[in-house]
Amino acid sequence: MTPTNAEVARYTDKYFDKTRRIVERFGDCRVTYAVFMRRPVLCTHRLAVDWLREVAAERAADITIEERFPEGGWVGAGEPMLYLHGPFRHLVDLETMFLQKLGPACVAAFNAWTMCTDLPYVGFLAMDARHCAGAEMAEMMAYAASVGSARARRESAAKGFIGNATDATAHFFGQSHGLGTMPHALIGYARSTVEAARMFHATFPDDPLYVLVDYFGREISDALDVCAAFPDLAPTGRLGVRLDTHGGRFVEQLDTAKSYAVLDRHVPEAIRTYRTHDELRWLTGTGVSAAAIYHMRESLDAAGFPEVKIIASSGFSPSKCKLMASVRAPIDVIGTGSYLPEIWGETYATADVIAYDGEPRVKLGREFLLPSTD
Repeated sequence: MTPTNAEVARYTDKYFDKTRRIVERFGDCRVTYAVFMRRPVLCTHRLAVDWLREVAAERAADITIEERFPEGGWVGAGEPMLYLHGPFRHLVDLETMFLQKLGPACVAAFNAWTMCTDLPYVGFLAMDARHCAGAEMAEMMAYAASVGSARARRESAAKGFIGNATDATAHFFGQSHGLGTMPHALIGYARSTVEAARMFHATFPDDPLYVLVDYFGREISDALDVCAAFPDLAPTGRLGVRLDTHGGRFVEQLDTAKSYAVLDRHVPEAIRTYRTHDELRWLTGTGVSAAAIYHMRESLDAAGFPEVKIIASSGFSPSKCKLMASVRAPIDVIGTGSYLPEIWGETYATADVIAYDGEPRVKLGREFLLPSTD
């Protein structure tokens, strides 16, 4: 439990701590808080609620949590997600940490759900840990991805998130350990993409072998060399190549004109539709574009490796995933940390007291938070 009850005073907003002391001096009352967000989200409240219950138990405080939506439920902008009932002195100083644990997770779950729904045929791997601001945020983001993924599976039979990158949060995805094969640093150490693949397979022979192929700028050549080096693995579906080419250059054998030609062979309508600047870049530009993915699939199939998987990473935000879905990009797995909230201001959850000792009372303009009397 982070922070513990003993640490709350150090981490709460000072005016909440001062309010608690004032209430203790002049008399406590039972209040109701309405908790809401200013944008549509998925209800991703379990970590926050579990923490609040643990603190309440330590304080022997009679706090009731009224959950208005199931985990993964759709919550509209301004719609109370939770009502918290309890002694003012015990709730007021917990607001800061409670909201910290709630808002970002709700937005991240929404983004994860969007990505999985747009690309139901793709498995996702949560690779966000190194982009998070500490272990607590990493836990929230992994949990959020699992919530968004679960809803996408229920609604659209999506593959969703198949796992994540760390052991600590693998349990959210029904895994006992994190997933992943090799960073670019291993390719540099081995001095060869094929040699790095051999080292990995020799050390972890039971794991799927997904090999980075962009280190030397030879994505196609190195991918085919890896397939040739593992002829027994290639037909099993346990061999894959990971495209992670940065935005500073094209994938091997491509330029703008050749990228258009690739898409014209497979999805000609994609390049005859109005596109924004970002969409054009994701279609035919540098880095891991739709053209690059189709080009890799073409090359693997032509060489007799149709079962070798393509793992795509590098900037796969909800918007980029939507674009890839619109052109039916032949991706098997996407490695992403981009379901993390891109606009942090959207993650702010808010809690307002709406009743004191059963008497409805809320600041002007927030009357919409009061429970309906219908």
